[in-house]
Amino acid sequence: MLLLQIDTALIIEKVLLISVILMGSLGIAMYATWGERKVAAIMQDRIGPNRAGPMGLLQPLADGLKLFFKEEIIPDKSTRFIFILGPCLAMLTALLTSAVVPWAPDYVTSTGHVVAFQVADINVGILFVFGVVSLGVYGVMLGGWASNNKFSLLSSIRAASQAISYELAMGLSMIALIMMTGSLSLRDIVAQQHGFWDAGYFTWNIFKQPLGFIIFLTCSFAELNRAPFDLPECESELNMGYHQEYSSMKLGFYLFAEYINLFISSAIIITLFFGGYNFPFMDKIAEAANPLVFSIICMLVFITKVVGMILFFMFVRWTLPRFRYDQLMKLGWRTLIPLALGNMLVTGVLILWVFNK
Repeated sequence: MLLLQIDTALIIEKVLLISVILMGSLGIAMYATWGERKVAAIMQDRIGPNRAGPMGLLQPLADGLKLFFKEEIIPDKSTRFIFILGPCLAMLTALLTSAVVPWAPDYVTSTGHVVAFQVADINVGILFVFGVVSLGVYGVMLGGWASNNKFSLLSSIRAASQAISYELAMGLSMIALIMMTGSLSLRDIVAQQHGFWDAGYFTWNIFKQPLGFIIFLTCSFAELNRAPFDLPECESELNMGYHQEYSSMKLGFYLFAEYINLFISSAIIITLFFGGYNFPFMDKIAEAANPLVFSIICMLVFITKVVGMILFFMFVRWTLPRFRYDQLMKLGWRTLIPLALGNMLVTGVLILWVFNK
């Protein structure tokens, strides 16, 4: 008879890490709404939120309470169970991708116990991310279809076709990166970008795969339904889009899922192309600092990079006009996919040339 040995310390460690990531994701998503309003106000020469708390910092709490206490309305002609399932699935898939992100290097205690700042270190981390991202569109599709509203249905069909189109180019851009790193593990990819400069060259993948980064970033805008690719929420054509019939916290789930996706997608981009928690001269700091302090510094560096990427997404939203739908599809199929295939081919040739040199 086999007895399962339960590592209580590991379970407590993972539960605490999951709780911190969950609460941190919700907190950052909540204040990303405040940040977006402030960025929009700065770029449009306005003040932005300034009533609820100093500098409007309590505005996200006020908005959350408003959504929480609003009346729940479920349309009579809707498919009730799926109507409720849609926003729940969108929220679940938004949070799942954070499980494989390495937030900081491992901390080794004085007793030799290794504390990993990563919920799950799986050797197919990139495939996990792509799989969960692919499932995310089902939350939009189910919500739009179950609403029994023609505008919501059209919006959800747009979201599905957009996701299918840009996931292809995104996946092809990642193949070139995988060919270089030789691993699907996000931890291995971060480890290969150690520091900033090594052996006479930059270690971060942004310098090794600039075209792959541009393709991946463009596809991320489309996957997130962010401007200029926010066609599923195109107010001028489809009213409010797929969440038109939603109210109260079901609407809040969709809105929160969008900003959580923004946060996690920024974390994935930083992990893949900007060195993750790595930064220049980190080895010198590691020698001088306590190991736990060093891990915390690396985590703060990572979060700073992520916030910078979130701000970039926001700046683009208030800079570029929305594409027409035919332009959106042409860009994905006729431009990004051929570019990604060409980048993959060039990367393979360069790798063979280097190894045979």
